[in-house]
Formats: sequence, structure tokens, C-alpha cells
Amino acid sequence: MAPYILFGLLFAGFLHEVVPDTIVKNHLGKNSFTSVFKATLFGIPLPVCSCGVIPLATSLKKSGASNGATLSFLISTPITGVDSILATYGMFGWLFTLYRVFTSMLISIIAGFLANIYAQKDAQVPSPEEPLSSCHCETEEKEKKTFSLKGVFRYAFGTLLEDIAMPLLLGLLFGALISVTIPEDLGELLLKYSWLSYVIAIAIAVPMYVCATASLPIAAGLMLAGVSPGAAFVFLSAGPATNTVTIGVVKKMLGSRTLFIYLTTIVIGSVFGGLFLDYLLADIDIKEMIHMEEDAGVITMLSSLLLWVLLLVYTIKPYFQEESKCCNTSCSSHESGE
Repeated sequence: MAPYILFGLLFAGFLHEVVPDTIVKNHLGKNSFTSVFKATLFGIPLPVCSCGVIPLATSLKKSGASNGATLSFLISTPITGVDSILATYGMFGWLFTLYRVFTSMLISIIAGFLANIYAQKDAQVPSPEEPLSSCHCETEEKEKKTFSLKGVFRYAFGTLLEDIAMPLLLGLLFGALISVTIPEDLGELLLKYSWLSYVIAIAIAVPMYVCATASLPIAAGLMLAGVSPGAAFVFLSAGPATNTVTIGVVKKMLGSRTLFIYLTTIVIGSVFGGLFLDYLLADIDIKEMIHMEEDAGVITMLSSLLLWVLLLVYTIKPYFQEESKCCNTSCSSHESGE
């Protein structure tokens, strides 16, 4: 995954520099199918993580975007993203990648269309003083005036990678743990009773916070352990699109009806997408789908080493900041005679 993730982050940095936020806001205000479709298309390539999309979606709503457009953007953005799309291709191939992008578009459009019909008036936009979540992601409101190559790298390998570092690291470790610890007889059981795989995937995916890229190694681990591609797809679709924080924000910002549409559309759409994927891949060996090779080239090895270093740096960085903050506080207290 490493070369594709790094290239995806770099491309995301370019997108961040050349696409101003005002372009997104100015096209999503109408209560129409067109605004929903535009919101979906805007959301798919944008390099915004599952928590970073919350303040951005709130900004869209405050700027006059319809319930449907806001919901479509809120769903399509975290499921995909240029970095996740390239990483999906690197691990699962082009067919799985195209299927993931297409189904995320379909789920987002259906959810937005239903929200515009049944829940347009059922909304409450939070005031600027109200905190939206415990989320630590930041979004920039100002429009980009000039292109900056330094800004590309700062956003790609600073802001964006730092946002996904912890969940990606945990996803890699958890995916590896699944692939080596789940016994073969459990894999055979899950293949025999595929509905059980879907139930497990939904139960884990809906409340769990996992970004689109970090969910890939977990899905690969599930498939190697015997879970069907369809059930793994359910996790890849529902996991990034939902979590407990987003559920609370959707209810507060867009209302209970929209929350019901949001959850129901994602769950049902993911399950149907998974069932159809299992039908398409009925005659294909699961393990042949996953591009995990023991032998890797120089570029892959260097990319992997660089990615691991960056992930570890951003993972331990908060602890050093806390230690430095405590030290500074202690020194200040000592100097003041306390």
C-alpha cells in the first residue's frame, strides 16, 4: 500500500491547494437532485478524513446547502478520497476500486435525494459557539489565493497524514492480527454462513471510527481469514461513513429524520453492494484478489520504510507535546514562586 498512499497524499495536497472551499459552497445550496449529485462528485476525491468532514459539512449547511447536498457530501467524502482510491487499487486492484467508488456515489446520491424529499425542514444548524465533536481535525475556511508547493507538502505529509496516522497504524496492526490469529475453521464457518459475516461487519463498522485508508488492511485481514469480499466491502463502505461522533452531529445538524435516512441508506446500500460483489466474484479465489507479496522492489521497500517512520513520528508526537507542556507549566510555576 505504501507507494500508493504516499502518491495519493501528494495528489491530495495538490487538490487542497488548487480547489478553494468557496467553489464547493457555491454549488450546493439548491434543494435539487443536481445539488446532491454535485455534492457527491465534490466529496469523492477530496482529501478529508472522517472527522475533518464534520466542520466542513457544517460550514456548507450554514452557507445554505440543502439537507440532501450536505448529507451526500458527508457520506461520499470519508468513504473515498484520492489517497484511499489509490491505496485501494494498490491492495485490491482496479475492479474492486471502481466498484467501491461507484457504490459510494450511489449510496450518497440516494441518501441525499431521500433527505431532500422527506427531511428538508427537519434541521438545526449549530451556532458557531457549539462544539461539534471531540474531534481534533482542522479545516481551513479561507480561499486559496496562490499555489504553494510548500503548502502541498505541508498539507499532504503534515496535516492530512497526521490526521490519519493513528487509525492507519492501528488498522495495519489490527489487520495483521486478524490474518494470523483467526483459526481456519472460523473462516470456513463464515464462508458457509455468509450472513454472519455481514452481521459482524455491520456491528463493527457503524459505531467504529476508521478512515477510508486505515480500513483497507483490516478488510484484507478479514478476507484472508475467510470473510467473503462482500462482507469486507460492507466494512469498507459503512466503516468510514459512520461513527458515533458523526451520528451525533447528523442528528443535531440535520435532524432525526435525516439521521434515520443516513444510517438506513448506508447499512442497506452497503449490504446490497456486498451481496452483489459476492455474486460477481463467486468464481474468484479471494486470496488472489489481495495484492500482498513477500518480495518487493526498491521503490516499494523505501516507500514502506518512509511511511512507517512518518506514522510512528505522528503517533508519538502528541505524547512529547504533552510532556513538553507539562514541563513548561512546571517551570513557569517554579519561576513564579508557586
